[in-house]
Amino acid sequence: MASNLVMENATVATVNKRLAELGLELAPPVHPVANYLGCKRSGDLLYVSARVSPQRGEVGTDIDRDAAKQAARDTIVLLLSIIRAEIGNLDLIQSVERMQGFVRSAPTFTEQPYVIDGASELLIELFGEAGKHARTATGAAQLPFGAAVQIDMTLRLRENS
Repeated sequence: MASNLVMENATVATVNKRLAELGLELAPPVHPVANYLGCKRSGDLLYVSARVSPQRGEVGTDIDRDAAKQAARDTIVLLLSIIRAEIGNLDLIQSVERMQGFVRSAPTFTEQPYVIDGASELLIELFGEAGKHARTATGAAQLPFGAAVQIDMTLRLRENS
């Protein structure tokens, strides 16, 4: 079930405050493991390269759908640390435009949207209406390093940021 938590006043509740209220801390970002950038800005858009979850395994055999949903949520936390390092302040995010989620799935597993809801729900908890986004949730036979989930995003930044 999607989270119904929507911030009443986004200008009062900063993203850092919401993270603290949720008991989440952003660790220092993990640098890319290959020849690419963590983020690339074009005008007011920030393209955030994919990151994989710390959770390893195939969803539907090695790990269940609820553990995979938590892995998607955890992956957003990793992405936010990269974004914060890039732009300095998560409150500069005006909106989450698009998210693409991949789930390393057993051949019979078909609940990829449920799994990626873990990421979508956290974005809405943190950004309210601005966290709602267009999305892809698809299965994959394999992901880098055997990860259960991989996510990338496109964000819109506030003007003059």
